[in-house]
Amino acid sequence: MAHWIKKSVGMDIRSNNDRKVRDIVETTLADIEQNGDTAIRKLSVKFDNWDREDYRLSSAEIQACIDSLSPQALKDIEFAQKQVRHFAQIQRNSIQDAEEETLPGVILGHKNLPLNSAGCYVPGGKYPLLASAHMSVITAKVAGVPRVITCAPPFEGKLAPAIVAAQAMAGADEIYALGGIQAIGAMALGTKSISPVDILVGPGNAFVAEAKRQMFGRVGIDLFAGPTETLIIADESVDAELCATDILGQIEHGPDSPGILLTNSEKLARETISEIERLLKILPTAEHARIAWENFGEVIVAESYDEMVSIADDIASEHVQVMTVDPDFFLNKMTNYGALFLGPRTNVAYGDKAIGTNHTLPTKKAARYTGGLWVGKFLKTCTYQKVMTDEASALIGEYCSRLCDLEGFSGHGEQANIRVRRYGHRDVPYAGIAPPTPETIAND
Repeated sequence: MAHWIKKSVGMDIRSNNDRKVRDIVETTLADIEQNGDTAIRKLSVKFDNWDREDYRLSSAEIQACIDSLSPQALKDIEFAQKQVRHFAQIQRNSIQDAEEETLPGVILGHKNLPLNSAGCYVPGGKYPLLASAHMSVITAKVAGVPRVITCAPPFEGKLAPAIVAAQAMAGADEIYALGGIQAIGAMALGTKSISPVDILVGPGNAFVAEAKRQMFGRVGIDLFAGPTETLIIADESVDAELCATDILGQIEHGPDSPGILLTNSEKLARETISEIERLLKILPTAEHARIAWENFGEVIVAESYDEMVSIADDIASEHVQVMTVDPDFFLNKMTNYGALFLGPRTNVAYGDKAIGTNHTLPTKKAARYTGGLWVGKFLKTCTYQKVMTDEASALIGEYCSRLCDLEGFSGHGEQANIRVRRYGHRDVPYAGIAPPTPETIAND
C-alpha cells in the first residue's frame, strides 16, 4: 500500500486564488469587449508599464530584435524550430483525408481543413519563453493555417529580442507586444486594430488560462494549460540528485507548480527530499521553486510498478518522467499523461526547449481526456456525403423514412419520402412511411 512521505498542502490556497482569478478575468474581459483598444491600452500600462499607440510590431522593430541576437543564438533557435517543424510534419502526414463508396452509389468522406486563423500566446512576463513561439506558430503553419498571430508581453519593460525573433522565424503573420488577459481578450474578441481569431493556443499564467477558459465557445482553445506540473517516476536505478534536479527544473516556473516524486524506494524518497533542500540553497530561481515545493511538492512511496502506474494515472500529470529499470513498462501501461519522458537520458527540459515534441500540454487532470497541442488542433475534420444513383437515394430514403417516423419527425421524413417518390418511383403518402421493398426484406 502506497504512503505519502510529503503531501501537497496548497490545494486550499489554489482554490481561493482560483475564485479571485475568475472574478478578475470576467470583469477585465467585459471591459475589453465594451471598450476595445482603449481597454487594451489601459491594461497594458497598468500591468506591464507598456504604452504604445499600436501594439503590433513593425517590420523594422522585428528585424532590430533579430539583428540584436548573436549568430549562435539564431542558430540555436533555428535548431529548435527545425525539430519542432519536423515532428509537426510527421504528425500532419499521418492525418489523411478519406473517401469510400460504402454502399453502391453512396460515397462518404472527410476532409481535414485548416482553421482560417489562430492566436498564439507566448508567455514572457517572468521568463522570456521563446520556445512557446515554436510550439504554437510552427505547428499552426504546418497544419496550413493562413493567418497566425502572436501576443507576448514585454520583458522588464521592453521588447524581448529572443521572443520576437522566435515568433518571426516561426512564421507569425502579425506580432503584438501584449500580455495577460488583455492579449487573450484582444485575440478572442477583436478590437478596431486587431481582428479576432478562430482558436487560442499556448500556455500562460493563471489569468491567461482562465481568460482562455472564459473565451471558449466564442473561439476554440487548445486545452487548459497551466500551472506546469511534473511527476518523476523512479526506482533505485537512479540517484537522488537526478530526481531532485528534474523536479526543481520544472517547479521553478512558479510558486504554484506541483512537483511529485513517485517511487518504490523509501531510501530514494528520503534522499531526494534532502537533495532538494541542498539544491534550493544554490538554485538561482529558488525564490519560486521553494514556495512551490513547500506548498505543492509530494513524495509518494509505492510497493510495486503496478501500483505506481495506478497512482500516476490518477495524478494525470502534465509531464511524466520515468527513470526506472524498465521505462517501457510505463509506456505500455499508463493512459493518463500529457507527455512521457522515458529513461534518465531524457528530461522535461528537452521537450520544453529543443527535442521537437510540443510542450503545450494538459494540466489539472485534463490528461484524462486530451493530449497536448499538435497539428490536429488546427484542423477541422469535416465530413461530406454524395449519393450518385437513383437506386441508392431510394434505398437510403426508405430506411430514413421509417427511422424518422420512430422519432416523430415528419418533416425529416418528408425529405426522405420525396426522394423515394422521385427516384424510387414509389407511392408514399405525404408525411407517411415508406414500407420496405421485397428486395430490402431479402437483403436484411
